[in-house]
Amino acid sequence: MLRALNESSAVLIPIGVASVFVVCLFLFHSLTVKVSRDYIILRFGIGLIRKRFSVIDVQDAAIIRNRWYYGWGVKLTPHGWLYNVSGFDAVEIQLKNGRTYRVGTDEPVELLSTIEAVTANFS
Repeated sequence: MLRALNESSAVLIPIGVASVFVVCLFLFHSLTVKVSRDYIILRFGIGLIRKRFSVIDVQDAAIIRNRWYYGWGVKLTPHGWLYNVSGFDAVEIQLKNGRTYRVGTDEPVELLSTIEAVTANFS
């Protein structure tokens, strides 16, 4: 009986690890950033994890480079919340309420110019 339990555990553990990996892949395989006249919307993977804030609340934005150990995903760093799926480049968005968000991107110049163009209407 004990031997059968050990054999089934040996099969279940890799299946469990693979399942967690697949779920994480669906949730975090990409980061989509949409900038409209009203909102900046961040959406990971299939869209279950997302963040939205109003363009009118943006005080400032700048291109920054994240440290390697900040990693990827959604996490709180010493500089505010980080939303990132790859690389180290990001746009840091400071809101009027004092909160800061870092949005990882492969195209930081394009994202910053889009945010600046939209927020210029509210300055």
